[in-house]
Amino acid sequence: MKCRHCQTELEHVFLDLGYAPPSNAYRSEAQLQTPEVTYPLKLHVCHHCWLVQTDDYAEADQLFTDDYAYFSSTSKGWLKHAANYVDQITDRLQLNAQSFVIEVASNDGYLLKNFVAKKIPCLGIEPTNSTAEAAERLGILVWRKFFGEEIANALTAEDKQADLICGNNVYAHVPDINDFTIGLRMALKPGGTINLEFPHLLQLIDKNQFDTVYHEHFSYLSLTSVSKVFAHAGLRIFDIEELPTHGGSLRIYGCHADDPRPVSHAVTAMMAREQSFGLLDLTTYTSFQAKANKVKNDFVAFLIEQKRSGKSVAAYGAAAKGNTLMNYAGIKHDLIDFICDAAPSKQNKFMPGSHIPIFPPSELSARKPDWVIILPWNIAEEVTQQEKQVLAWGGKFIVAVPELKVFQ
Repeated sequence: MKCRHCQTELEHVFLDLGYAPPSNAYRSEAQLQTPEVTYPLKLHVCHHCWLVQTDDYAEADQLFTDDYAYFSSTSKGWLKHAANYVDQITDRLQLNAQSFVIEVASNDGYLLKNFVAKKIPCLGIEPTNSTAEAAERLGILVWRKFFGEEIANALTAEDKQADLICGNNVYAHVPDINDFTIGLRMALKPGGTINLEFPHLLQLIDKNQFDTVYHEHFSYLSLTSVSKVFAHAGLRIFDIEELPTHGGSLRIYGCHADDPRPVSHAVTAMMAREQSFGLLDLTTYTSFQAKANKVKNDFVAFLIEQKRSGKSVAAYGAAAKGNTLMNYAGIKHDLIDFICDAAPSKQNKFMPGSHIPIFPPSELSARKPDWVIILPWNIAEEVTQQEKQVLAWGGKFIVAVPELKVFQ
């Protein structure tokens, strides 16, 4: 396999999590009687451009299907994050009714609805029908396509180049990162701004967030690697922000290579920090497997101990990261009784691979488990507040990543 960006032969494994089904391929009861496809879940690091990337097996159209079950609006915290961003960027760029905004991977309209409310013209690009339909019901115009050079050409032909192109947690999901980035440049007006948010590779390694690895994430991104991809496409990064979302993310501000805006101190400081941390050192990557193994082993030991003690164990949040953890650890229905999730699209289905049943959150009160594992640890505080009745019957919350931790 060659690097998706620079075509260097990939010689170094960063992480091997065995085989797993696509993380959002939730199963119906009927599908439990049919074969389930799994793919290798292995990451490589390119020693030339430092792009971390998955094995080249699953195709995007096998992962982002018409019945795609992830709806961004499920999380109240994420809705607030999106609304705050729209307020901030509208003020910073002085966007108005004469501006044009494109969101790539606009999902269910969780973000663009805020631009609609401000009467700022906008367009969503979203390949999954289930989420695009939800956005259209909010009055958002959506093109149901995967973004890249072809779509950028169509946008240019219709005079739809943007003052702002934004994309939250899409850049890591792109199989052809060069095609996507060139498309960004083509669809951007002169003087326009690109905002992309993505989980920061530095935080993944530092906080042992190996469960954020799944097939839908083709790349795991640092500022160092993204800067190289942008430069190749005729773009550059002039500013960044660090965000707490998804365990630690970066929001980058990109522009055309000849844009006069100066590079901020935040960019140069983060580049230096990444080098100091070791993101340009192969041993940082090759030593990571042992850290993931320890978390997995500690988690399995905990579950076995609870079952031997006669305790009941449930989980909250049928999240992709939870699927990665459970499939890597080989956890099935015998160790976790059920999972609750607030998304109707996941309820009354089964987790891919582990086949643990998914119920509405009301099932917690009905069954009163002794332990509730919060699988999407990045929203643990939100979950404990929403489901605080668990504490009333003596139940306890726990997360497994980056280490076992009990929430009282």
